[in-house]
Amino acid sequence: MPHSSKKSNLTLKIFIGMGAGIIIGLLLQGVRALFGDGDEDLIFSILGFTFSTYGFFVEGIFNIGGSIFVKSLKMLVVPLVFVSLVCGVSSLSDPAKLGRLGGKSVGLYLMTTAIAVSVALSAALIIQPGAGFSLTEQASYVAKESPGFANVVINMFPSNPIESMAEGNMLQIIVFSILVGIAISMSGESGNKVRSGFEMLNDVIMKIVTIIMNLAPYGVFCLIAKLASTIRLEDFSSIIQYFVLVFVVLIIHAIVTYPILLSVFARLNPINLLIKMKDTAMFAFSSSSSNATLPITLATANKRLGVDNSVASFTVPLGATINMDGTAIMQGVATVFIAQVYGVDLTTSQLLMVVATATLASVGTAGVPGVGLIMLAMVLQQVNLPVEGIALIIGIDRLLDMTRTVVNVTGDCTVTCIVAKSEGALDETVYNDMSSSIEVVPTEKQSA
Repeated sequence: MPHSSKKSNLTLKIFIGMGAGIIIGLLLQGVRALFGDGDEDLIFSILGFTFSTYGFFVEGIFNIGGSIFVKSLKMLVVPLVFVSLVCGVSSLSDPAKLGRLGGKSVGLYLMTTAIAVSVALSAALIIQPGAGFSLTEQASYVAKESPGFANVVINMFPSNPIESMAEGNMLQIIVFSILVGIAISMSGESGNKVRSGFEMLNDVIMKIVTIIMNLAPYGVFCLIAKLASTIRLEDFSSIIQYFVLVFVVLIIHAIVTYPILLSVFARLNPINLLIKMKDTAMFAFSSSSSNATLPITLATANKRLGVDNSVASFTVPLGATINMDGTAIMQGVATVFIAQVYGVDLTTSQLLMVVATATLASVGTAGVPGVGLIMLAMVLQQVNLPVEGIALIIGIDRLLDMTRTVVNVTGDCTVTCIVAKSEGALDETVYNDMSSSIEVVPTEKQSA
């Protein structure tokens, strides 16, 4: 399928960029050690200008390329959150009719996300994947003083939303976006026209995301090449530890947290759900996109899990929009990892801010590959950590992105089953029938 082929090619290119960056960076580090101290390692001239090999590539090409890529990620934070969140909230077209269903769904999605980021933070604080990691150029970074938790809550509400957008105050933008979405959903025909405009704008923004993610292999190469040329070889062990920690927390959330919630709230056998999610999980892993997997997730909920379409048609698309537990886990671990790398001790209020920010940010995280890094930039800014720290993890993020998409779609179906059971819209005979099956491979049109 063209869609899957493109995702696979992009994944391969990112892995190649990461590998090439490591090799080139290590070679440049070797050249610097072999030919001289400081930047005077191997001198050459271009058009009458004199350069050192290390300075030309590391401080020049790699620094410029990597910085542009990071700035591109930051550039999308405000428009992506505002537009996608307005689209998601405004989809509640009839608040009176969908209020109960929407309240249950949103409440459960936010609860699972809060649990996910809390577990991730706890695991990262215990394991300390960034402890002992040193950066020669950036180790002196000092975080700004963080406001108290009470001020954080008060400052979530904007007095001037335009100013909030200009300053990149994402908590205020999220609150404003929710209010706009609710107002659109309650405005009848006028609201429908406005929502259509936001949906078209969202398509354009998603296209920009696609363009930037297509450039990701080159950005990864520049970031990793600079990283590999400036850190000690033993520091890569910390990055591997970060990868393993995120992966393990993702698996625990999928096979422990979701089954517990399903057993407690719906009295259903969670093993049935996990087994019937196999096909959906495989496509989610290969596509790295909750949105691309949406037709399969919906078909699985309807035909294999026995959820009535009146519920599934609402909760599954809503989940693809606002349920980003996997992304929240990555943000929690990555925030602690980057803080430890820069020698910053996160206070209790900052940790609570991470939980709140990551939970609310998941509502504005689009279900497409790579946007988790954009949301991570927002979380880092909220606790005054350098966005450039993303360079430490971006090279190995692609495989984690695939894994956390599996967690996200599993959460979508879990919440859908819980809500359906509470509404009397779940056929338990179908849910418990392990022989029930359906071809959930999308058509060419769906997967394109």
